[in-house]
Amino acid sequence: MKSNFIQRAITGVIFVGVLVGAIMGGPVTFTLLFALITALTIYEFGTIVNRHVPDVQINRLISVLAGVFLFLCFGYVGLIPGKEEVFVPYLFLMLYLMISELYRKQKNPIHNWAYTMMSQMYIALSFSMLNVLAYHNAGAESVSQYNPILPLSIFIFNWVNDSGAYCVGSLLGKHRLFERISPKKSWEGSIGGACFSVVAAVVLAHFFSFLSLGEWIGLALVVVVFGTLGDLTESLLKRTVQIKDSGNILPGHGGMLDRFDSTLMAVPAAVLYLYVVSMLN
Repeated sequence: MKSNFIQRAITGVIFVGVLVGAIMGGPVTFTLLFALITALTIYEFGTIVNRHVPDVQINRLISVLAGVFLFLCFGYVGLIPGKEEVFVPYLFLMLYLMISELYRKQKNPIHNWAYTMMSQMYIALSFSMLNVLAYHNAGAESVSQYNPILPLSIFIFNWVNDSGAYCVGSLLGKHRLFERISPKKSWEGSIGGACFSVVAAVVLAHFFSFLSLGEWIGLALVVVVFGTLGDLTESLLKRTVQIKDSGNILPGHGGMLDRFDSTLMAVPAAVLYLYVVSMLN
């Protein structure tokens, strides 16, 4: 058990260091890292459904290619607004994934289509939304500015929420949050995690004033709520296909979906929240 704890700790420190370093390192390292993460996560998802869902065989290679291309398209449009034509090849890849089922002679092409599209909507689109958070355009400029703080804040709130929820839940947790899907999560832990995330929002508001204190706190609560829902969503996926971890690429931490389950729902929710805030200002 001690060995497993040390392994988890080392992997966790490296994971956080690489993620923070790549985001803060600038648009090139940000793009390279999350393009790779998108590819690995979609491939892992494809492996899960191909192995554990009856009569399903999705095209993992083309699904990965499409997902990475979608991420890069959002990054390009985020950096240079008005260049939406870059999405055209992605449409061809989507058409290929649909039409190819006519020739593959699979038992259940409808399920193949469904899981293939899920890989794009659930994973590729969510990671692509990080570009919406990262690039900001003042209107008159032809090239946007890269701001690492908003995408980084999503991970900070998730990490603080997870840690706070674990500590408070271990000490005070009595009422199950969603026992059918995740027996260990409690309302007490979730509320505790949210409180710690609000404290993190106050700290970020002190150093980064492009959002007001209230907006930072609102963003933290959105990430907490939808990050928790994302965690539960991935837990439901694993329970449905009867697996414990989504993979083993991260020693002691499972797979890519295990590490980014909260992110996959928190990022689109954060984008929606910030659009609503911008319209109200």
